[in-house]
Amino acid sequence: MITLALLALSFLSGTCGPAPQASEADSKIHVRPAQVVNHITPYMYGACIEDVNHEIYGGLYAQRIFGESFEEPPTAAPIPGWQQFGGNWQVQDGAIHVAAEAGAKLIRAQPVVGNGTVSCDIRFADLQGDNAGLILCVSDPHTGADNWTGYEISLRARSKSLILGRHHNNWEPLKEVAAPIEAERWHHLRVDLRGPTLQVFLDDATPPILEYTDTKDPLPAGQIGLRTWNSNAAFRNVSITTNGKSVVDKLITTSGSTVSGMWDAITTGGVKSHDVWDGANPYNSAHSQQISYLGGTGTTGIANRGLNRWGIAVRKGQPFAGHLYLRQSNYKGPVTVALQSADGSRTYAQQRIASLTSDWTRHDFTLTPNSTDPKARFALWLDRPGTVWVDQVYLSETGKSLFHGLPVRADIGDKLVAGGLTFLRYGGTMVNAPEYRWKKMIGSRDKRPQYAGHWYPQSSNGFGIEEFIQFCESAHIEPAFAINIEETPEDAADLVEYLNGPATSVWGGKRAANGHPKPYHVHYIEIGNEEALDGSTSWYRRYLERFKLLYAAMRPHDPNLNYVIAAWWRPDEPLCKQIAQELNGKAALWDVHVDADNLRDADRVDLTLTQMQELFGAWIPGTKMRACIFEENGDRHDMQRALGHARILNVTQRHGDFVQMDCPANCLQPFGENDNGWNQGQVFFLPDKVWAMPPYYVQQLAAANHLPLRIACEVDSPDHDLDCTATRSEDGNTLVLMVVNSSAKSHAAILKIDDFLQVEDRSLQPPVPADVWTLTGDVKAVNTPGALERLHPVYTRLDLAYNGMTITFAAYSYTVLRLQKR
Repeated sequence: MITLALLALSFLSGTCGPAPQASEADSKIHVRPAQVVNHITPYMYGACIEDVNHEIYGGLYAQRIFGESFEEPPTAAPIPGWQQFGGNWQVQDGAIHVAAEAGAKLIRAQPVVGNGTVSCDIRFADLQGDNAGLILCVSDPHTGADNWTGYEISLRARSKSLILGRHHNNWEPLKEVAAPIEAERWHHLRVDLRGPTLQVFLDDATPPILEYTDTKDPLPAGQIGLRTWNSNAAFRNVSITTNGKSVVDKLITTSGSTVSGMWDAITTGGVKSHDVWDGANPYNSAHSQQISYLGGTGTTGIANRGLNRWGIAVRKGQPFAGHLYLRQSNYKGPVTVALQSADGSRTYAQQRIASLTSDWTRHDFTLTPNSTDPKARFALWLDRPGTVWVDQVYLSETGKSLFHGLPVRADIGDKLVAGGLTFLRYGGTMVNAPEYRWKKMIGSRDKRPQYAGHWYPQSSNGFGIEEFIQFCESAHIEPAFAINIEETPEDAADLVEYLNGPATSVWGGKRAANGHPKPYHVHYIEIGNEEALDGSTSWYRRYLERFKLLYAAMRPHDPNLNYVIAAWWRPDEPLCKQIAQELNGKAALWDVHVDADNLRDADRVDLTLTQMQELFGAWIPGTKMRACIFEENGDRHDMQRALGHARILNVTQRHGDFVQMDCPANCLQPFGENDNGWNQGQVFFLPDKVWAMPPYYVQQLAAANHLPLRIACEVDSPDHDLDCTATRSEDGNTLVLMVVNSSAKSHAAILKIDDFLQVEDRSLQPPVPADVWTLTGDVKAVNTPGALERLHPVYTRLDLAYNGMTITFAAYSYTVLRLQKR
């Protein structure tokens, strides 16, 4: 257990002798309350939330069923000995085909290859996609774009090139060479592995087209596999040679039952059954699950254990409400739904559903468990011969377990509110998916289509922009969200009317019909996300064109709406200047994304914001355009990340008249879930637990002590280890100092505050009371399910007796002092 020192040693009360010091003072902090430098908006205490690591679907969204619409393909691959992680893989005409998808993988269980040769034939169906190829030295594979470790050797038809890259739950391009790739032609790709050296051969060429020795981070031996990145591709003649043995796959299709990937087949007794992941006549989206009882005695059905098969947390006496859609063929009995233990040996609640027809029909049910189990499952089964189809299953807790009656987990929602969030941004790369469209997110959740997301092949529209706004409305948090730049102008205009228009308007009327007669009064919409991230000139131009087109359509429906630019900020890119000039008067804010993992990343953020403000003034004199940070990004959620964020927060407050919002990412994260390389949640959760990480407490302290005016504050500290921002109330009676110590050693600082602590002889004035909170600990320390508050702020009440007294700030600490005139 880490002991949190509030301040090293003690402060004096107003009745004691001279202040004891941990060491001779090495720093100075001088605060001038009369000198107001800038204003600070209340929206500095934000967060960014997107479904990058199941923050929404499996997290905030109260839906306990993961795989609600049966769109996840069966986990068994269509060829023996392989396992698929995303994607629709099908064997046809002696080849295995995969539809374009963001990172679908097919992995061979054996052999493990470190030294050897791996080859295959690859064919692209068209030139529209990105790339596809072999992956080698694979370990820890999971569904998700970058959720694995290994090398990728892929062909890119569109740019006619061959790419070598490395994945560590991310993407690191290593080398790219030109290659004569053609669509609808089989290309032979061969890779020779010799320790850290890879030689790549294409078609019949004798010399390698690419050779690379990985001296920086050579990967150990691992599995081999196939992967597509947004390309319609086919593979054949997969051959592996290692340790003197060769393996060639015959690509023979497996047969037998198939169950959608997030569900499990369950049977009892000696029943004979057959399950089909069925693409014919689903209720919603592309698939339903068929269950057939063929004979024998017992039961047959399917079960779901939620996200990651963690289990569904149930509490004795806490009702669950749910519904599902069923149809039948030659099945005359009821279907039973139940909450059970993970192995099905105990049933906590069940209900029989009768009167099935040959047409899809919704059936509601209520299940009240008679026991508590954090790892339960939802199950449904047949008990006699016949066939039943199941689709669109919903299950959630009820009553106080929902946040203000919304389809939102109350424990997570309450934790976010307790963190003092004043601003929440719903966006990120998820909005760049081609199928991300707002009109698919409204109306009955049962009919909203599943879609191919960016981070996950199957994404739910059950929680969308409207649910996000409703949560913010109930939580009293200012919302902002991003839309895809390829929304049509007509749909973008309808969006503004739907959100902010009167109920008498066409789309305002649709909102009212969907249960919200009053306008939402949304103030901020971001057009796109991280546009032109790769620096593409054509992408910048396309973004400018789309922004102006959408803005022209949207503005007449609410002239007071604020629009946010999402083009990637590059000060040396001429098109950034053009975007600023052409969107001046249209856009209110330019979204800048920054790094926040390291203790001193704030220094770069300060330079970026300073330069941005200067360039805005030079490019567009007199402009009212300002900046916002909608993503502070990284791969940590420990004390180091907390201090990195605290220092950035100080910087953004010092730019307060120019910077309007600051949002760390990511807001939420399931414990143990890091599919896509953003291991940075402020709040972590399990099915039955929610707890805060150190960055959350920095945000909470800063928000709870917000004051609107930044005042002059001079800091002199060795190596700039101490960073301080000082603020005050409008009436001047309250001061707040936010002090970050980024050093591994404590620093003793002489504190001088004009007006509050005016004299050095403390006998001549009464002491000034101060509330003090400090968060401190080892930079790698985090909170865990077994130690939910290992790191948390510690509070004390102090009397600051005189000017020039010494305060010692603990190593690696964030300290907030709140002073109040008597």
